[in-house]
Amino acid sequence: MRLPTWIAQHLAALRALLVFTVLLGLVYPLALVALGHLPGLDHKADGSLISVGGTTVGSSLIGQSFTDADGNPVPRYFQSRPSAAGDGYDPTSTSASNLGPESVVDTIATDPEESSASLLTQVCGRSKAVGELNGVDGRRPYCTDDGVGAVLAVFRADGLTGPVTRVVSVNQVAPATPFVTSYQGVAVELAKPGEDYVAAGGVVTPIRGDAPADPAVPGDAVTSSASGLDPQISPAYAELQVNRVARERGADPAAVRRLIDEHTDGRGLGFMGEPGVNVLELNVALDRQFAAH
Repeated sequence: MRLPTWIAQHLAALRALLVFTVLLGLVYPLALVALGHLPGLDHKADGSLISVGGTTVGSSLIGQSFTDADGNPVPRYFQSRPSAAGDGYDPTSTSASNLGPESVVDTIATDPEESSASLLTQVCGRSKAVGELNGVDGRRPYCTDDGVGAVLAVFRADGLTGPVTRVVSVNQVAPATPFVTSYQGVAVELAKPGEDYVAAGGVVTPIRGDAPADPAVPGDAVTSSASGLDPQISPAYAELQVNRVARERGADPAAVRRLIDEHTDGRGLGFMGEPGVNVLELNVALDRQFAAH
């Protein structure tokens, strides 16, 4: 007996569904799992986890912070680059800050919870902190000595032209001291929380200052990556931290540099990207070779 056409069509569709479910839902995933456990691939398939004394301390593919309970850097460890992923290196919240080069004015609200730092102020604050931690000059162009963006809102008599009538340091509030006392003969004021000086007609005017053109603190020490999960820092940032780490561990700086070289990856395929130092692997090697001083 021949089945009706519509029933035959539904049975064919059901058979196709079952076949593809077995192939793509079972055979294909199991084949990939088996492939991932071949010698030489099994470490990566398991997440490239790093264990110390039988305890997993992290993955070589995902960065992490080396800070104490209060969020302060632990001096005996190399520090990673900043991360905008959640509270820092959160794989479930991978992201960038989405702030661009024109983000130079902080949001200073009357409620501190609603305030936010511009990208410029974040960079300035991080550079100052990294400089202090490592005993180097943390100054950068367009940054104040207290670690915020050196930006003025300049008001003129005729809007964009005419004599200056008022000047506000938009990223500084009391009890700070204005990073410049005057601008074109007009005394500089501190910003007041809740005021929008740009909306009020102030012209945003960054001030370069006298910081060196080539800052001692490298760029990856003050900016987060697009993913927020990068496990590596630049060799320049690693070199910046050598003396501090060596001092904290009572080690020879030359020996610490040799460990950096051992944990520095070259460019992809020999020409793509830049060399990078895996921070977790380096810190694990430090703990193995040098006890904390």
